[in-house]
Amino acid sequence: MKLSIVIPAYNEEAFIGKCLESIATEIAPGRFDVEVIVVNNASMDRTGEVARFFPFARVVDEPRKGLVRARQTGYEASSGELIANVDADTLMPAGWIQTVLKEFSADQKLVALSGPYIYYDLSSLTNWSILFWYRMGQIITFFNTLFTKRSGTMLQGGNFILRRTALEQAGGFDLDFDFYGEDTAIAKLMSYYGKVKFTFHLPMYTSGRRLQTEGISTMAVKYGINFLWTIIFSKPYTKKYRDIRL
Repeated sequence: MKLSIVIPAYNEEAFIGKCLESIATEIAPGRFDVEVIVVNNASMDRTGEVARFFPFARVVDEPRKGLVRARQTGYEASSGELIANVDADTLMPAGWIQTVLKEFSADQKLVALSGPYIYYDLSSLTNWSILFWYRMGQIITFFNTLFTKRSGTMLQGGNFILRRTALEQAGGFDLDFDFYGEDTAIAKLMSYYGKVKFTFHLPMYTSGRRLQTEGISTMAVKYGINFLWTIIFSKPYTKKYRDIRL
């Protein structure tokens, strides 16, 4: 089963190298059929240059800025049966790919898989507090599933995998979303075509730069409102977001 790893990258010169190094370590044994696509999304720094330093990575230039637009461009450029969506400031842990392939091989009805973030530059106490919000999301998803009879609406942006056949049926990503609610939107869309699963057995390390810049409580409220708004109204509460790139 071929896995395509798509990495949207807008002005990520400071992070994209470490992200690709972590992926290189994971695929080094050559046990997996994997392609890596970096979508250089209107970057004005050396993002594309740094990414092209890694011979296993294919860089696709997308001049139209936007996270979901970049995910769509990466999906269109990919060829894998599974499309993993990984953000440029993440670090892939050992065993991540094996867990993904095991989950999808074991359940043919599974169309979307995700797991939590672990913020490598925040304290253990902060990470434990963030766990509370993941649990709240699971509770909301449970009741939504109960009423709608669909499998789930919870994915973590930057750490989710989609089955190509279902994504094709869905018509790709919803480009009406740009940042907030984009992961909930694709989860909701994919739930029409199969099973959407969130598991704590598939963590991904990531930077806490946005939480540090805007504040954990502020971001919890923003993410929470947009999560509920997307579930109920199929659109984000707000499209405005702050660019926190260095």
